[in-house]
Amino acid sequence: MVPGEHYDNPDSLSSMGMKTIPKYADDTGGPAAAPGVTIDPSAMQSLGIRLATATTGTLAGSLDVTGAIDFNQRDIAIVQARAAGFVQRVYRLAPGDVIRAGAPIADVLVPEWGGAQGEYDAVRKTGDRALIAAAGQRLRLLGIPGGSARGRGMTTVRSPIGGVVTTLDARAGVTLAAGQTLAQVNGLGTVWLNAAVPEARAAESRVGQPVSAELAAFTGERFTGRVIAVLPTAQADSRTLTVRVELANRDGRLRPGMFATVHLGDTSRPALLVPSEAVIRTGKRTLVMLADGKGASARPRFVSVARQEERPRSSPGSRRARRSSPRASSCSTARRA
Repeated sequence: MVPGEHYDNPDSLSSMGMKTIPKYADDTGGPAAAPGVTIDPSAMQSLGIRLATATTGTLAGSLDVTGAIDFNQRDIAIVQARAAGFVQRVYRLAPGDVIRAGAPIADVLVPEWGGAQGEYDAVRKTGDRALIAAAGQRLRLLGIPGGSARGRGMTTVRSPIGGVVTTLDARAGVTLAAGQTLAQVNGLGTVWLNAAVPEARAAESRVGQPVSAELAAFTGERFTGRVIAVLPTAQADSRTLTVRVELANRDGRLRPGMFATVHLGDTSRPALLVPSEAVIRTGKRTLVMLADGKGASARPRFVSVARQEERPRSSPGSRRARRSSPRASSCSTARRA
């Protein structure tokens, strides 16, 4: 009320009995400022408060998760009976055996094939090419491999691919129906590596991404592959998504069930970087303090932290002289709320 009156105590009363309003040396007298704090420069030096600049850069690094080897479910052969008959002989096989392509599974007697084969042999003796072609076509329609049967209705059922016998239902003396499954064979040329990626990092996984893996069974050796699928469902108990990786298995050393450490590379992306020690987590929200040009005052700004990464420390020769330069060992990406 009286501009000429000045007091050094904010609790003083003016000559008119009104309480005085404090005014500081750096107060510009403008409109009310945003919420914040003012810090005395000597207090900043005593407390060791440092200033860092938020920069736009690339947050590089790899995502390391765990996984397990599984069969390639796209490389499966179902060995079936092509016609009704009887199993005469089962070759010495058991589930878990590794077989080659063309390995015999069972000898099957198909009575219908025997009658058709007898008719075909009788027609061949006539020399009529049209009748012979028709009889051969009938054999093929009946499902006789190659259009001819071994003996009289006896045929050997073989595996079309090499791999592991996962199921074996063929038993000597069993009556078979057309289409009945005798065995199932899983190929081993390639295997799947199912990696469990945390739900919060699922956006960093994509189809075609390069992957390397280390297995406990082969210390010091790395296996490389690529992501072929990110499964659409999450595991409710572990809050993870399954990332499917295909690995070559030419020598057959990778066995389903083996444990692996998976390194998902090329996860870098542009981001706003600040030192992780500048991020304040209150439990309900996350914020950083924005300082003015001189650093004497600061105001809060809410942010959303996307990711944190450990950064190597700079060498002594590259250390900046300014005390305000950041020397954080890790960075966090942040954006305005």
